[in-house]
Amino acid sequence: MTGPNLEMLTRLAVALAVGLLIGLERGWQQRELPEGERVAGFRTFGLVGLLGAGAAILAGEPPLLLAALALALGVIAGVGYYRGSRRQRGRSATGTVALLLTFTLGAMAGRGHLEAAASAGVVATLLLGVKPELHGVIRRIERVELLGTIRLLLISVVMLPILPDREFGPWQALNPYRIWWMVVLVAGVSYLGYFAQRIWGRNRGTLATGLFGGMVSSTAVAVTLSRRAAAGHRHRDTLAAGIVVASSMMFARMLVILAPVAPALIAPLAPPLAAAATVGLGAGAALALRSRGEEPQARESDVEVRNPLDLSTALRFGLFLAAVMVLSRGLEAWIGDRGLYLGAAATGLADVDAIALSAAAMAGRGDVTASVAAVAVLIACVVNTATKAVIAAALGGLALGIRVGVSMALSLAAGAAALWLGSAG
Repeated sequence: MTGPNLEMLTRLAVALAVGLLIGLERGWQQRELPEGERVAGFRTFGLVGLLGAGAAILAGEPPLLLAALALALGVIAGVGYYRGSRRQRGRSATGTVALLLTFTLGAMAGRGHLEAAASAGVVATLLLGVKPELHGVIRRIERVELLGTIRLLLISVVMLPILPDREFGPWQALNPYRIWWMVVLVAGVSYLGYFAQRIWGRNRGTLATGLFGGMVSSTAVAVTLSRRAAAGHRHRDTLAAGIVVASSMMFARMLVILAPVAPALIAPLAPPLAAAATVGLGAGAALALRSRGEEPQARESDVEVRNPLDLSTALRFGLFLAAVMVLSRGLEAWIGDRGLYLGAAATGLADVDAIALSAAAMAGRGDVTASVAAVAVLIACVVNTATKAVIAAALGGLALGIRVGVSMALSLAAGAAALWLGSAG
């Protein structure tokens, strides 16, 4: 068999396979219908795939035959859908669209785009087959979650590409593109954390609340659970466990956020942050074990994050990040590395993400070394962790503050030990 003939047969075979695959799913969906009521099943879709490939192979340039057959098939499918919808109210147009898509994918295969046609055919079959699951997901999505998803796409797909990627401002500290990229990164982590908490954390106890809520905001978890203690919640160990676990997730969150923007910082930061997170999670689990049997009452303390992505919050974080970048660069220019450390300690009281990303940006530009930036991140983490203990004591009482403080002290000690061992080695 000659090369051109083999290539033509391969194109026809791929088109037929795509049509039969989609037709298999369509036929399975209609398997319970009596004869005469089934519309476009296994054989029909296979033939339509072959029709598209044959038309594409025979069509010249411009492909008038292909266009004419596509138009004719569209008219036939449209008329069939119209007549069927008159007999059966609420009839879905999915089958009609799938038929036209099969013709299109067959034509793609006929034009030589075999991998694209095959991949699209598999994806189309998957979408057709998971209809009940997709409809179930849509029914469970709340309006605020839909808007949050659209906002995340707005700030990442629409706004990010149009921002200038150059430094300007005081000490050339501001780069709009990089600042907004960091905003998108933090917003994306919070977005995923929101849905993780919604899917797995709600009504599963304080440990799950701390674990997934800490991906969104460990400070919010600390404030919420501390207020629960102040309101008369008796189970201090359970609430402390949630705060400690959320605070420990902050260390893991740092690694996730910094990895895409400053991979050079991961090597010095991974050992202390991983050690602190591991010991903190262990301390939280120990507190939870002490309070075994309290969990049904502790479920009241779940932290509800009402918005997966608030655009105003993202804008405020962007402004805060820009201010921290200018402050950090200015302090470093005035008094050297100690200025960056001072800025890390000050901003760490309120937020770790901003100073961590600022230090990462400075290291990326060569303003400071990776080791100096890593120390600044660690200082911010230590200050922010200590702040959680203060929040617990101030809002939830001394007993809660001691539990959180001791647990987080063990966590920080583990991080310090890992840092010392790494430097000694």
